[in-house]
Amino acid sequence: MAGEKRMKLRYAGVCRLCGAELAARAEAIYERSTKTVRCPDCSPASPAPPVEPTPLVEPVETAAPIDVGTPGASARREYERRQAKRETRIREDHPKLGRLILAVTDDPQSTTAWDTGALGEERLGQRLNELSSETMRVLHDRRIPGTRANIDHLAVTPTGIYVIDAKKYKGRPSLKVEGGILRPRVEKLLVGTRDQTKLVDGVLKQVDVVRAIVGDAIPVTGVLCFVEAEWPLIGGAFTTRDVEVLWPKKLYPRLAADGLLASRLDDLHRTLASALPPA
Repeated sequence: MAGEKRMKLRYAGVCRLCGAELAARAEAIYERSTKTVRCPDCSPASPAPPVEPTPLVEPVETAAPIDVGTPGASARREYERRQAKRETRIREDHPKLGRLILAVTDDPQSTTAWDTGALGEERLGQRLNELSSETMRVLHDRRIPGTRANIDHLAVTPTGIYVIDAKKYKGRPSLKVEGGILRPRVEKLLVGTRDQTKLVDGVLKQVDVVRAIVGDAIPVTGVLCFVEAEWPLIGGAFTTRDVEVLWPKKLYPRLAADGLLASRLDDLHRTLASALPPA
């Protein structure tokens, strides 16, 4: 055919019609008009073989995993920080006797309280992790932005969100009510003989933080969970100012109850995890 030349290739090439690779020294047809080569068997009049379209694969967006946090992490860090600071101070003040002093003296109550608090959070958090499932999601030790405060545990369930403050106190929790008819009603939380009403105030502040994140349409319940308190064999749990005061085995059935929010657990869990990062 005019304008074509059959030849042996000096260099390797590619057939312009079928895309086959042509090795150096292979027989090929050189087309002067296009300055390309083709296989000897390929005719320019023959249609090129159809090219199957590459199917488009839609990228799948994988949501980032949620860091549920470590129960008692911030309390444990504070205890270890205070303990290390005391040890350093004693060793510096008493180079020769520091080791002996540390061996025969205990940490002050202000330090051991952090260890006690961490133990309570760790114990309750471990059990909550064991109970977590498709119908209950948990978060632990969440920092409240802009403050030094944290929330011990959050449970996202079909019945709502539970803001859980874990306490490892000795003594029996009870509710003392003063006033009522002629004086304003005042409810006090006692643990043994100690007035611990401030614990209720703390939980209510945490409830307000969570409610501001998820909105008023989602039920948010505050819980004071006493891990090792002296509860009676019958009864014992009570509610004060909408905060439930109870113990772990009384709490778990509440978290496992059916409700209307089962389809929203993922969304609520992720929203809370984003707004309240690990402490």
